[in-house]
Amino acid sequence: MLAQSFGSWTLIIILASPGWAAQVEEAAPPDAKGGCPQCRNDSVEIAQLHKNADRLYAQFKPKEAANELLKIVRMDAQNFEALIKLSRAYIDLGDMIPESISDWKERRLKDYQTAEDYARRAIKANPNSTWGYFYLGASLGLTAVVSPVARQVELAEEIRAALEKSLALDPNNGFAYHAYGVWHRKISEIGKMSRVFASVLYGRSLPQGSMEKSVEYLKKAIALNPTVITSRLELANTYMAMEDFQAARTMLSSIRNLPIQFSDDAKHKQKAEELLEEVASR
Repeated sequence: MLAQSFGSWTLIIILASPGWAAQVEEAAPPDAKGGCPQCRNDSVEIAQLHKNADRLYAQFKPKEAANELLKIVRMDAQNFEALIKLSRAYIDLGDMIPESISDWKERRLKDYQTAEDYARRAIKANPNSTWGYFYLGASLGLTAVVSPVARQVELAEEIRAALEKSLALDPNNGFAYHAYGVWHRKISEIGKMSRVFASVLYGRSLPQGSMEKSVEYLKKAIALNPTVITSRLELANTYMAMEDFQAARTMLSSIRNLPIQFSDDAKHKQKAEELLEEVASR
């Protein structure tokens, strides 16, 4: 969750989407121009490196996966698939840095900025893919988590623009709907006085969010990816913010029998059980 305070007011912007192993479209292998044997060899090697990276990522080893992907980028700097998966891997690496160490914010920020860089490079390599813009929005959102309020205010609109572009390119991108649904809840939770302070102190107005849109987009995320635990958890959080506790309980209960798919799913399941206890009598 992106939250910072100024005075007695808290500015909350967006929760991005760490830990998601979203599927990206397969990039075409490099052309074997002029029948060049070395080009064909490169293509075969790149395909094998992609397989290695996918296997390692599925084992929740983003650092090792990133090492394989970096080999591809050194061979083919415009390889979209490698660039987008590097963005995903560096988001995971940042998320894995524990808050118990003294410089955790600085180290996370470095990884999230690296993820942003690869997302922007992916967009240049393939500006018509939903995933470049999705991971740009995700990396910017996480950058805001560990940034001062002024930077959060600066990023709020760019995060929305990236997610809207991702959805414009693929209206069936459930992960983008998830992120945009949470964005709407967080933005709508910002109070009027906090908006005034942001405008006065930072010379920039904050965009508007909607709880109703949060519900709509998170429901779409669940319809498209019904076994993704975090989308159900976030929809429950929106229901709780709207004080619809019956709907929250129903959504939280639906998480119990879902399979563990991503590295943070166990944590999300535990959180769902804690929230169920919290809303049991409400």
